[in-house]
Amino acid sequence: MGFQTEFNSVCKFKSEQELYELLEYGRGKMVKSGLRVFPTGQKVIAYSPDNTAVAIVKIMGCIAEINFQDEEVTEVEMVLVRRLNEEEARVQTALAYEMFFGEQASS
Repeated sequence: MGFQTEFNSVCKFKSEQELYELLEYGRGKMVKSGLRVFPTGQKVIAYSPDNTAVAIVKIMGCIAEINFQDEEVTEVEMVLVRRLNEEEARVQTALAYEMFFGEQASS
């Protein structure tokens, strides 16, 4: 058991519903498997489940625990700073593939 540190510029959603709630209501949370440390208080780029940059969010809290099913989970609370425009999203998505997600298929 150990904590995994997330990149300071990446907040990747695995659930479309969690991303929708953030974009719709301006506040949201996501649940990740494993014990992770997110940069509370920092602004980061949020990515959709298909690795597309969509918004800038501020991490408000991070709780890592072992739940009642004996699973290691981390809940991350955030607020929406703003959505990215089309050009910003394109550039941030391309950079994330190069730095974090691996090679992107040529379009």
